[in-house]
Amino acid sequence: MQELLKQIEELGLVPVIKIERAQDAVPLAKALCDAGLPCAEVTFRTDAAAQAISEITTAFPDMLVGAGTVLTTEQADTAVKSGARFIVSPGLNPKVVKHCLDKGYPIIPGVATPSEIEQAMSISLNVVKFFPAENAGGLSMIKAMSAPYGNIRFIPTGGINASNLNAYLDFDKIVACGGSWMVKSDLIDSGDFDAVRSLTKQAIRQMLGFSLVHIGINFADNASAGCAADELKSIFGFEKSEGNVSYFASSGLELMKSKGPGTNGHIAIRTNYLNRAYSYLRRKGVKFNQDTAKYDDNGKLVFIYLENEIGGFAVHLVQK
Repeated sequence: MQELLKQIEELGLVPVIKIERAQDAVPLAKALCDAGLPCAEVTFRTDAAAQAISEITTAFPDMLVGAGTVLTTEQADTAVKSGARFIVSPGLNPKVVKHCLDKGYPIIPGVATPSEIEQAMSISLNVVKFFPAENAGGLSMIKAMSAPYGNIRFIPTGGINASNLNAYLDFDKIVACGGSWMVKSDLIDSGDFDAVRSLTKQAIRQMLGFSLVHIGINFADNASAGCAADELKSIFGFEKSEGNVSYFASSGLELMKSKGPGTNGHIAIRTNYLNRAYSYLRRKGVKFNQDTAKYDDNGKLVFIYLENEIGGFAVHLVQK
């Protein structure tokens, strides 16, 4: 269960899908994978759910596929037999939860109140779905409930969209968010998987929030770097500030006092969630120099260089 939750947290976003026709399952899964989000929660709101899960997991065996809106023990069994790797329910039905735990099925039941959280805790669950998130009080409700239940973490679903996704993910008690705005039923029913792909890419960009921090330029020595900083200040008014290994000319240009990483220098890229950006880029085939990784006191990645240069510049990611 912990490894599964780690994978979900690294993804950050779980598309919640309603499929009316099983024939749409594989092209939908391909659109998600192509966009960089190999994950789906296929809801048991239609008769096509089990077959859709089976077809997706057969075509994309590495995709993380779960079953949502599971209301009965029979549905849970059917979902797992079809290939679902986890079960999600809208509420906390003790019979269904106990059945899943007895069978060894990872389950994330829904809660909306402190009493339901205590029910989950009583059966040793520490991750729950918060549903319907926005209608049940949203992020403020989650924060309020987190205070007395410090070990509980949440996957909010219901009303999550591009405008509030990052607000939820910024709170450290959120594992990931469930959302359907990039996989709307009308897009699936009309076969507009290009739109699904595009919306999913937009959602990932929104979540990760890549932005340029600065460009570092290598100089031969302290004097030449300082001279360049003085010239930039004289011509453009960029304020010069000195650090241990470099000068800054404004916040966007770092002038290295000696040759640092990269043939010509380095490019610093900021991201909202470095652990998620790292996983996303690795799925795209980007390689990293593990020797450069830095972590905070909680063991979270906060800094790392890519393995390859771009245009003679080393590139590193830094946590926002």
